[in-house]
Amino acid sequence: MNIAMTDEQRLLVETARRFVDEELIPLEEPLEKAGHLAPEIQRAIFAKSKELGLYATNIPAELGGGGLSCVDTCLVEEQFGRTSDILIRRAFGNVYEVLLLATEAQRARWLVPTVAGERTFSVAFTEPEAGSDAASVRTRATRADQGWLINGQKTFISDGQFSDFFVVSAVTEPGAGARGISLFIIDKGTPGLTLGPDQRMMGLTGTSHVPLYFDNVEAGPGHLLGQEGHGLKHALETLGRIRLAHIGARAIGKATRLLEMMTDYAGMRRQFGKPIGENQMVGQMLADSAMEIMSARLLVLNTAAMIDRGLDAREHISMVKVHAAEMLGRVADRAVQVHGGMGFCRDLPIERFYRDARIFRIYDGTSEIHRSVIARALLKQGSRRLVDIV
Repeated sequence: MNIAMTDEQRLLVETARRFVDEELIPLEEPLEKAGHLAPEIQRAIFAKSKELGLYATNIPAELGGGGLSCVDTCLVEEQFGRTSDILIRRAFGNVYEVLLLATEAQRARWLVPTVAGERTFSVAFTEPEAGSDAASVRTRATRADQGWLINGQKTFISDGQFSDFFVVSAVTEPGAGARGISLFIIDKGTPGLTLGPDQRMMGLTGTSHVPLYFDNVEAGPGHLLGQEGHGLKHALETLGRIRLAHIGARAIGKATRLLEMMTDYAGMRRQFGKPIGENQMVGQMLADSAMEIMSARLLVLNTAAMIDRGLDAREHISMVKVHAAEMLGRVADRAVQVHGGMGFCRDLPIERFYRDARIFRIYDGTSEIHRSVIARALLKQGSRRLVDIV
């Protein structure tokens, strides 16, 4: 088993890292102060990313994307994770693979323009009563003469203000549980669709998180994404890879940058006549962070390799979600501690990383939910499928 990067992968990683370090990281402080990205900056970083072939890397090449494997995507996403969420979205796109379920007509209308960077979208699954429990959706799509009428509410829709359209989950067959949920593509501006005010967060500066309200929103047959009644299945099958990359790999990228800062500071800062890194307790924090980052990286890459081989990796993705998210939280906490008072100041990006890290344990399913998924699989299938090398 060879886990060494090929020359092509190494070049890809180096290109992505150089772009992040040179083009995006310098924008973090201005973004944090202004609270938003100026349109001209968005256009500039988008154009540069497209020129390098780093936009929509997870989408097949025949559809205009980068066509990367899952392993390659995670290697690149780790580098993306070194900077803030909004800069990642604007530079590299946020094209969820759920759109690959689209028909030819839907691809022409929604997918191809999105991969080209001409349109953007958000997934709208979360509701006030349906967060980690995606099957408890209350938004309804009732049959009408020309399709469906959608009524209900979504919440915490990331990038909702910036998006041109939404992929929405709704119950099409009440009483059927998870098998009665379908997905629909709804354009912003559709009559009956209203965006609520931005829900301010303690982190994730520059992104918007808005509620959506549906009041008899019309959806024709051409708006149904995938098979009717298979919406939850579609979501779980297609969003798992995004969870692996956007949470697992990006958490590693953020933690790696924090460890770089910790190591540099611990070697430079002197107390009691020697660098603080020579203090046994500080050294332990550095060592623990390095070990946890490496174990998370290997778990991510192993899971990505399983997906590339066509294996079922759902429970492994849950392992990644928990391990990488909680690892990032611990590394961010140690970074504050190693830097002392400076780590708590806004002069350094550490306090921002600390704030942003907290949400990783919540969105895309809480740590508690994913632990339950892993435990159920162990009890049902035994431990070998989950912990043996496959």
